[in-house]
Amino acid sequence: MDALKEMTAHNTSVGAEAGQPFTKSNTTIINDNDSDFNSFDEINDLCDIDESYLHTVSMTELFDSAYQSKPPIIDGLLYRGTYLFAGSPKIGKSFLMAQLAYHVSTGTKLWGFDVRQGKVLYLALEDNYPRLQKRLYRMFGTSENENLFFSVSAHQLGNGLDEQLDGFLQKHPDTSLVIIDTLQKVREVGGENYSYANDYQIITKLKSFTDSHNICMLVVHHTRKQIADDKFDMISGTNGLLGAADGGFVLSKDKRTSNNATLEVSGRDQQDQRVYLKKNTETLVWELDKIETELWKAPPEPLLDRIAERVTADNPQWCGTPTELCEYLAVNIKPNAITQKLNVNVNRLMDEHKIVYHYKRTHEGRRITLTYEGCVSERDGCDSDCVVCETPTQLTRTDTH
Repeated sequence: MDALKEMTAHNTSVGAEAGQPFTKSNTTIINDNDSDFNSFDEINDLCDIDESYLHTVSMTELFDSAYQSKPPIIDGLLYRGTYLFAGSPKIGKSFLMAQLAYHVSTGTKLWGFDVRQGKVLYLALEDNYPRLQKRLYRMFGTSENENLFFSVSAHQLGNGLDEQLDGFLQKHPDTSLVIIDTLQKVREVGGENYSYANDYQIITKLKSFTDSHNICMLVVHHTRKQIADDKFDMISGTNGLLGAADGGFVLSKDKRTSNNATLEVSGRDQQDQRVYLKKNTETLVWELDKIETELWKAPPEPLLDRIAERVTADNPQWCGTPTELCEYLAVNIKPNAITQKLNVNVNRLMDEHKIVYHYKRTHEGRRITLTYEGCVSERDGCDSDCVVCETPTQLTRTDTH
């Protein structure tokens, strides 16, 4: 029991939306070799010994861990996880799915939102290839795209779909988005039992796959005919579908014959939004009319700005203790507080300033390494004893842009 009391939770998940340590990855910016922490295998062994053991993490331990996460698929709009995309039949969902797939696969901006390029698998299970060809030609012309893949047939969930998706991702590991159009086509046998528990379980299975591969999955579904003040209450089925998902989109029109539509957005990783769209009658592409809600922006963090001033292309790496870092930056922050701040802002430091943060606790003490990303990616300007060049698998990011 003494061993249990001494356990900390360096690798403890705090939710898919918050960023997790990827223990299966070969690359990391957090400490995976700290003797002060127990591995998942050790925890599971202890749980096998004492079934009453509940693994917990204190607030102090939580802030003492750096959780990395991959960047959004579309900034402010689409994140990694499992999302429902609902709308009434023949409203234009498939056209919007093709548009999302195209923009992610090409890395081009969508409605002013920045898009990170990645391969896309689109399971257009209610279409055929001739229809897809005509639709894509009308929307995007004959531009070549080797990053966007289609299939018009797939197995059902629990009956081969997992293996098919896993096989595709193994062949295309840089895939970031999978679209399933529609949910009904992949429901497992017996999945038509629309209970809360059944609906929750279906999305949970998809979410488990999504989280394990750290990708985004968009699952197209239908809405009810009944009108509701909250558009998300119109999603067909029970609240278990949206409850298990990381977020949802609802596309709706006031009149079916109208070219104007409203896209409601809600999710764990982004603020609720309402986007007004208008369909281009020539290309059938959805164009932005206006966005009702301005995106929230994180307030400035002086500590990160100060680091960015000192760790640059000309001075690509710094390594030392938290106390030495406080002195180096000339900031009035306690050493333990500076590590906690950096642990919380590890992804922001990378995304905004291209600086890799590595934190390690050893018997000799705590060590922080800050490395300008240009040194990691280009290998230019590094000293012969640069930690990055000597052991790139320990410091390079898994979520390169």
